[in-house]
Amino acid sequence: MVRQWAPSILLSAVLCGSVTSCIGRDPPSISSNDPGRLIPAIEIGVKAKDRHIIPYLISDLESDDAAVRMYSIDGLRRMTGQDFGFVYYADVDARKPAVDRWKLYLAEFNP
Repeated sequence: MVRQWAPSILLSAVLCGSVTSCIGRDPPSISSNDPGRLIPAIEIGVKAKDRHIIPYLISDLESDDAAVRMYSIDGLRRMTGQDFGFVYYADVDARKPAVDRWKLYLAEFNP
């Protein structure tokens, strides 16, 4: 009798574990402040060549998170062919001229 239930219990436990590991995960979002949600969204948008994310990428060049800046400038390079001298690991003052050039680009941008 126990043997009849064992496969069902095992299957239920596996399915329950699979489902609960997915619950609570927030989906990628290009407008998120959470790098765990933002970086995957950048990757998805760049891979899809979605030019509508360019304003977000430019804004994210000013992020406090170096990884976000790195993914943003990489995405901008891949989508526009430009980097305007932006170095993601430089300090704020050193990044500012390139960020300003990106903001000028954004003012003329039309997706």
